[in-house]
Amino acid sequence: MIHNDVLRSLRYLLDVNDAKLTDIIKLSGFDVATDDIVSYLKKDDEEGFVRCPDEVIAHFLDGLVIFKRGKDDSRPPQPVELPVTNNIIMKKLRVAFELKEDDLHAILKAADFPVSKPELSALFRKVGHNNYRPCGDQLLRNFLKGLTLRVRG
Repeated sequence: MIHNDVLRSLRYLLDVNDAKLTDIIKLSGFDVATDDIVSYLKKDDEEGFVRCPDEVIAHFLDGLVIFKRGKDDSRPPQPVELPVTNNIIMKKLRVAFELKEDDLHAILKAADFPVSKPELSALFRKVGHNNYRPCGDQLLRNFLKGLTLRVRG
């Protein structure tokens, strides 16, 4: 899934404006202009569309964790993980929204995309692990859809 789609979905889910999105990114210590955010949120066939770079989505996800859960001053800041994959997006959203395994299953079931426990746990394994599986675009899209249903009602 392209990062622009993820950014648009999460903006809708959180029900925030462009300036608030910029503020969320700044929580992670990264500076981005609101004009850049506007160009990332455009559809790919609109004039002025700019592809959202890995660095911006990585800092947005880190900022989202801080926005939802608060900053932990006892831990040193973690370096951003690049490139940002669908698996990393799922992990960050799981942390930000404090989702347990049962929550993840309920979210995917609500989006009419049930996934077995082993399939789901394989998404959160380290790359190179025997049971690691890459997260597909369809699964991430349905997860975002189900999470939106859960958060926005």
